[in-house]
Amino acid sequence: MGPEEAQKMKSYEKNHHVLRPIILIGILTCVFITTVSFTYSYYSKAEASQRLLEIEENIANVRGAVDLVSLRQQNIQKVLSIINKYNEELPRKQKYAIANEIHEMCLKYSNLNVNLICATITHESALTWRPDVISPVGALGLMQIMPETGEELAAEEGIPWKSAEDVLFDPIQNIRLGCRYLSLLIQYYEIDGGLAAYNGGERRAKLWLEKRNDKTDLTLLWEETQVYVPTILKLYAQYQSQTDAF
Repeated sequence: MGPEEAQKMKSYEKNHHVLRPIILIGILTCVFITTVSFTYSYYSKAEASQRLLEIEENIANVRGAVDLVSLRQQNIQKVLSIINKYNEELPRKQKYAIANEIHEMCLKYSNLNVNLICATITHESALTWRPDVISPVGALGLMQIMPETGEELAAEEGIPWKSAEDVLFDPIQNIRLGCRYLSLLIQYYEIDGGLAAYNGGERRAKLWLEKRNDKTDLTLLWEETQVYVPTILKLYAQYQSQTDAF
């Protein structure tokens, strides 16, 4: 190798030594940029996805709230129409309060609904829907609650018991106590058994459910209850079949 070629070789090695870290830095820079870009893209998509989920959840919540408002209006209008059929003279404000409370009871107790509660009140109040109605045996108010039963239910519900008249002639408290009791009985004995127990007591209703031949066999129930159960079930079916657009 001549002096000139040796000089070229040294120059090449020197340049290669200088360029190698530059190339390496360039490669690392490209890798870094690519990684950052991918990471940014990944987290942007993840954040967008999360945001989309939040938006969908908010929309669902709004729809749920709108549906609940719509259901409330529908229930209240239906109850008002039933009240007006039997007791148009009841003050408007009291009608609305009663209708609203019945709606609230439907939300509180999954085994109750507007049609069943209204059917029970219609029959229990002897087709009057009068908050101060009294039965011959001393049951009081819209859902015809006996004072002894009412006092027990009031304690469970956290309602101060001053007197039977004070609590049970208040339509809101009467409905609250009556629905609590009816829901519990239906939970134990289903609708027909629950209604039988509400009218004639649990003991007789339980015996009837155990011994009856079929649902139409009412002979083991008290005579009054034999009329009571089918009458309310008939009203219940009638209210169910009525249109809700009033």
